[in-house]
Amino acid sequence: MESSSYAFSNSCSVHLPNYPIPKEFLSPTWTGLDTEKGKSRNSSTFKPVNDSGDEEPTTQSDRSEGIQGTLKTLISKLDDLGTCNDLIAKHGAALQRSLSELEALRVPVEGGEKVKGVNERATLFRITSNAMINACRDFLDLAETHSRRWQRALQYEREQRIHLEETIEQLAKQHNSLERAWREAPTLSANTPSAPTTEKVGSERLQKGEASDEDEDTEYFDAMEDSPAFITVTATENTQHRHSQSNLSGASGGQTNDWNQENVYPSCNDSGKEMQPLRRRRSHIPDKPNYSLNLWSIMKNCIGKELSKIPMPVNFNEPLSMLQRLTEDLEYHELLDKAARCESSLEQLCLVAAFSVSSYSTTVHRTAKPFNPLLGETYELDRLEDFGYRSLCEQVSHHPPAASHHVISQRGWTLWQEITIASKFRGKYLSIMPLGAIHLQFHSSGNHYVWRKVTSTVHNIIVGKLWIDQSGDIEIVNHRTKETCQLKFSPYSYFSREVPRKVTGVVSDSGGQAHYILSGTWDDKIESSKIVQSSKGGSGSEGKQKTVYQTLSPKLLWKKYPLPDNAENMYFFSALALTLNEPEDGVGLTDSRLRPDQRLMEAGKWDEANSEKQRLEEKQRAVRRRREAEATDALDDGREYEGFQPQWFHKRTNAITGETNFVYKGGYWEAKDSQDWSMCTEIF
Repeated sequence: MESSSYAFSNSCSVHLPNYPIPKEFLSPTWTGLDTEKGKSRNSSTFKPVNDSGDEEPTTQSDRSEGIQGTLKTLISKLDDLGTCNDLIAKHGAALQRSLSELEALRVPVEGGEKVKGVNERATLFRITSNAMINACRDFLDLAETHSRRWQRALQYEREQRIHLEETIEQLAKQHNSLERAWREAPTLSANTPSAPTTEKVGSERLQKGEASDEDEDTEYFDAMEDSPAFITVTATENTQHRHSQSNLSGASGGQTNDWNQENVYPSCNDSGKEMQPLRRRRSHIPDKPNYSLNLWSIMKNCIGKELSKIPMPVNFNEPLSMLQRLTEDLEYHELLDKAARCESSLEQLCLVAAFSVSSYSTTVHRTAKPFNPLLGETYELDRLEDFGYRSLCEQVSHHPPAASHHVISQRGWTLWQEITIASKFRGKYLSIMPLGAIHLQFHSSGNHYVWRKVTSTVHNIIVGKLWIDQSGDIEIVNHRTKETCQLKFSPYSYFSREVPRKVTGVVSDSGGQAHYILSGTWDDKIESSKIVQSSKGGSGSEGKQKTVYQTLSPKLLWKKYPLPDNAENMYFFSALALTLNEPEDGVGLTDSRLRPDQRLMEAGKWDEANSEKQRLEEKQRAVRRRREAEATDALDDGREYEGFQPQWFHKRTNAITGETNFVYKGGYWEAKDSQDWSMCTEIF
């Protein structure tokens, strides 16, 4: 299409096609600012104060500076537009005068045609200029309007930032004063574990301050549709102790009976005394060195390397492997010993539920990650003479990481599980989701219980002090009797009035009739209350009808053991955790106790541990490359390649869950008795 161009001041040219101007140009509508120079430095889209955007989180100062910078840019551009407007009007008027004077002159016919063409193009230019001027005028009006809104938004952001800074300063002062008070009276906090100690209060306040930046609608887990909503009324013989509270808070009060002192349930027969440990085990390890973490020393190792080859330093670890952490689930094994003696399956289910909660009690202060086991690494915990059980773990897969665990007890129960860890990094926190079922079978009754672990969330990954929360639902099913227990781990909320780390639950028979209410916290204790009467209550906040349960006084099922002295300098290890990496004769050649980098870290030699860890990881990669080459050769030759097979576990399909996983095939304890480890692969 033919077009014409006219130069102005030898600096720019305008190309206009020879067709009528569309209506959109004659009546432009401003839809927003979308110019490269008009964007703020962080390229954010600015919205009114009442908008709820899903933008990436930025700091208050970044947002304020971005808005202020955009306002300054707009003012500058508006000044430029005003100058251009004046120049266009001035030059347009001069052009019109020149053309009028040119038409008044007597020129030849050919020249008259030229003048006529120039006049038409000048008219077209004037129309376009007027359209642009109208658009600029509308833009100016809208920009002034939005400028006032942005000014209000900026002022609001400044006020919120000042308020937040004042709040954080107050929290920091309170935390410091609480820490000083705890240091000045350490014996008081150690001797009163049942009372809310200064350290605990301080940590809870600190966690509130650190969690305050979480969104109210943050979804931590998928809640079960039929989560129990109920009200309990504790019935006692003395009416002055009668009280009622919602959501199980009433079940935590009243008289409590320690099951170590007297029976929790009449049908649980306490036959025989608990055996005392025959061997005196260690009660301390070397204090954790005060190593500063140099992020640059980590980042410079990432340059030019594949992600799978980047060595993570032991600074992030604790001197235990994931296999040993899995074995820590047995810290309160006496719950299962007592459950094995219960004649009532419902009372047994209460103790199994308490055992499932007790495994999380060690995580409240343990923010460091365990060592990732090498493929084929094992860990045994032989407490047969002390407590009547033997435990064996083996790393059966490396991608994805999976560990199998088998425990058999002479006191009437067997436990086995295969756990695969899946994790998702969500910016401010890391979600760790254990995948796999836990099986527990009692020998005398044949009761077979199955449950799964909840999601663990590590907060303040980027900035702040790390802290861990547990959230989600556990359904424990007795597949012989079809009795169930529904446990709910409430996620921490800064705005909630509930007790932090709260756990509630209902134990029901095969027909869905509730018999026991469970309540407590996953870091302290669990109690049970027998239901004597139930009735339908009013609707809750979500429109669901609540059930009102009248219960007897609660009885204590499980209470956390106090941490050893100086635990804060020993990675907050429990009494059992301190013994897990203790050197022991006769263990398998692949046992975690023999892992050199972990042993060096426990001794405080972190630099040597990092070097040894890198050597072991490279050795494992070399073995994996050799297996991949063997698999390729087998495929080329038309042969079937079996791949890595665990030494002590083999794959089987579970008849109850239908899942295919690794279960113990036997032979380990026989090999230990004969001290024949010739079948073990050298991995260290």
